[in-house]
Amino acid sequence: MANITLGGNPAITVGNLPEVGTKTPDFKLTNTELTDKSLSDFSGSRLVLNIFPSVDTGVCAQSIRTFNEKASSLDNTKVLCISKDLPFAMARFCGAEGLDDVVNLSDYKTGEFGETYGVTFKDSVFETLLSRAVVVLDTDGTILHTEQVSETGEEPNYEAALNALN
Repeated sequence: MANITLGGNPAITVGNLPEVGTKTPDFKLTNTELTDKSLSDFSGSRLVLNIFPSVDTGVCAQSIRTFNEKASSLDNTKVLCISKDLPFAMARFCGAEGLDDVVNLSDYKTGEFGETYGVTFKDSVFETLLSRAVVVLDTDGTILHTEQVSETGEEPNYEAALNALN
């Protein structure tokens, strides 16, 4: 379990992120067209999993904006923005912001992604939402970099995540 904070208050996740150097666990998430997507749908691409509690918070929204900006210049790389938000909220946000270089995916149906990746909040006011984390994968699904952001109200280390792709 990761011991992190939310607004300076202690919070715990259900587990820990998968380890660097291992193959990433498969997932089934829902996109903004309400279609299920799995890891195999992104086969052959490098992936940045931008995991966060909700698109309707300032830091989460900024992480989508920042990764959208950075993703447009990366070769063979897709940024998957993952939360438990309803797909409608994700589509609304990205449509209003003109963000089209990220893929929005939701864990709202089963919560299995958050459990498998160890990022579901076990307690706190965000209980059952996903904590802020980043997982970077190479083209064969090997994990190159992970970051469990220690204070949920802070942005991830974008440069460390992107540098893992070089």
